[in-house]
Amino acid sequence: MSDVPRDELARRIAGEITLSDDAGATLRKWRTDFDVSQTALAEQLDVSSSVISDYESGRRESPGIGVVRRMVEALLDIDQSRGGSRIRQYARVISAGFESDIVQDLREYSTSMPLERLYEVMDATELVRGDHDHVSGHTVINSIQAITRLSSEEFYRLYGQSTSRALVFTGVSRGESPLVAMRVVNPTPNAVVLHGLTEDDLWEHAPALASLDGFSLAISNRDLDEMLADLRTLS
Repeated sequence: MSDVPRDELARRIAGEITLSDDAGATLRKWRTDFDVSQTALAEQLDVSSSVISDYESGRRESPGIGVVRRMVEALLDIDQSRGGSRIRQYARVISAGFESDIVQDLREYSTSMPLERLYEVMDATELVRGDHDHVSGHTVINSIQAITRLSSEEFYRLYGQSTSRALVFTGVSRGESPLVAMRVVNPTPNAVVLHGLTEDDLWEHAPALASLDGFSLAISNRDLDEMLADLRTLS
């Protein structure tokens, strides 16, 4: 594995923790995102697990840049020893030119997967069946962050790179913005999943637009962190 994605990711994580108003909470976010327990991180650092717990809870003063750097390197070392799946995932996001809080997961499958398998992992309900019943990957997008921070050109690049895959939009209240955005994309993704709402919340024109553009439309209201963790097991 090239050191370039790892080094870039290390700088991003360390910078985010150091500049955070709540460094402990940000450390906890990255630790759990890498699926590393406090005990495993403590063992990698050769400290007691209570040290990690104290930093994350705020019982200890925010760690300095040297401690942060050691913690970040430990997380990355653990991931690399497991095969480096998290590093590769973030490398794909970084190489696509997006921050990881906008693109929450980006994954390519080794073989195409039935939509039903994706729906099962997400506990999603399909409302419209499109022209394709398989996907080759997924991209999970924080819809609020994307809407407030991406330019129209970046929106187009985000969607346009997602052919033959599922786009999952999180933080959705009605689904109007993602569905309208799909209208200008050619080709469209195979499926769109709107997360965080019920069928009663859904914009009334969403199913008709999905049918018109030929992609499957589903909704999910599953716990976001649990859903992301399970999506990351797909390959």
